[in-house]
Amino acid sequence: MNLKPLFFLPLLAVSVFFSCETKGDKAEEIPIESMRKEVAGTKVTVAKAEKRSFDYLINASGKVEAAQQVTVIIQRQGYLKELDVKEGQSVQAGTLIAQLDNTNNIFQKEKAWVQLKNAQASYNSEKLGYATIFEGENTDQITMLEEQLKASSGLLSAEIELKEVEMELAKAAIKAPISGKVADLKIKPGSLVNAGDELCEILSTNLLELHVKVLESDIPFIALGQIAEVYPVSGGTGSLSGKVSSINPKVDENGLVEVGIQLSGASKLLPGMNARAVIRAPQTNSVVVPKQALVYRSGRPVVFTLSGTESKWNYVEVGKDNGREIEILDGVKDGETVITSNNLQLGHQAQVQVVEENK
Repeated sequence: MNLKPLFFLPLLAVSVFFSCETKGDKAEEIPIESMRKEVAGTKVTVAKAEKRSFDYLINASGKVEAAQQVTVIIQRQGYLKELDVKEGQSVQAGTLIAQLDNTNNIFQKEKAWVQLKNAQASYNSEKLGYATIFEGENTDQITMLEEQLKASSGLLSAEIELKEVEMELAKAAIKAPISGKVADLKIKPGSLVNAGDELCEILSTNLLELHVKVLESDIPFIALGQIAEVYPVSGGTGSLSGKVSSINPKVDENGLVEVGIQLSGASKLLPGMNARAVIRAPQTNSVVVPKQALVYRSGRPVVFTLSGTESKWNYVEVGKDNGREIEILDGVKDGETVITSNNLQLGHQAQVQVVEENK
């Protein structure tokens, strides 16, 4: 009686073994396609590849400068008697901004004036001796005689000396060469100055330009009059609009080219401020996709397109990038649907489920 359970135990083990083997055989017979359909598709968003105009954005940084910036130079030696401006003050072209002591110049002018009068009297006296010639009709002879008498009487020298004194006197009055704001005053009233000393700078702040350095490879895409967006580093003013006003025809040692951008509505900016420019260079006949559609696999650019309910792996050749969109030179055609989300780990022929944005 005690041996009966042991007798049936091997039979039970054999039965279980064959039962498991049979179930395993049936599992292996399930088609792979059926399993793929049973797996939930990856939720993705999509967009259309479009052949259209594409704005290539060229980013560059630089400094704001006044369109006109003139250094006021003192032209003669003397004491700075008056200084009629302060830094930041607006002045008009021709306005008197400083005055050198001109006491000696005034005396020299009076002296030169007396010498001129004496020389004029001598000239008139000598001229009386040639009344017949001056009353004649030989104009060439009269002209030559006048020049000789002016020289011999000292009238010619006196006239030149008076002009020199007047020019020296005019240098004592320092005037604004252009309209603008005064900056960097370097001399105080009462100082002894010399010819060539810098008094201040005058900046034409009503017309400002941003000068930026652009890669030489981007220069073919830039032209005069092109629209640019300018973002001051200081912030607060938002973005400003501008137009390309100049392109330096020389490349520097770093492979950069200076580009000038004339600003509009820049009343809150000051020369010397730092700013960033974004120059728009429209490109035509480009296949464009959202930048999110591009991923890299083993260092190569890939864009997944939608084929029914599956993803399709496409190696692509990329062109320019404007931060939001990217140009596709080869690998994706106009009108194809590209996958723009959950594509970092996506595989070829993977099941996908298209959903709307923000879902």
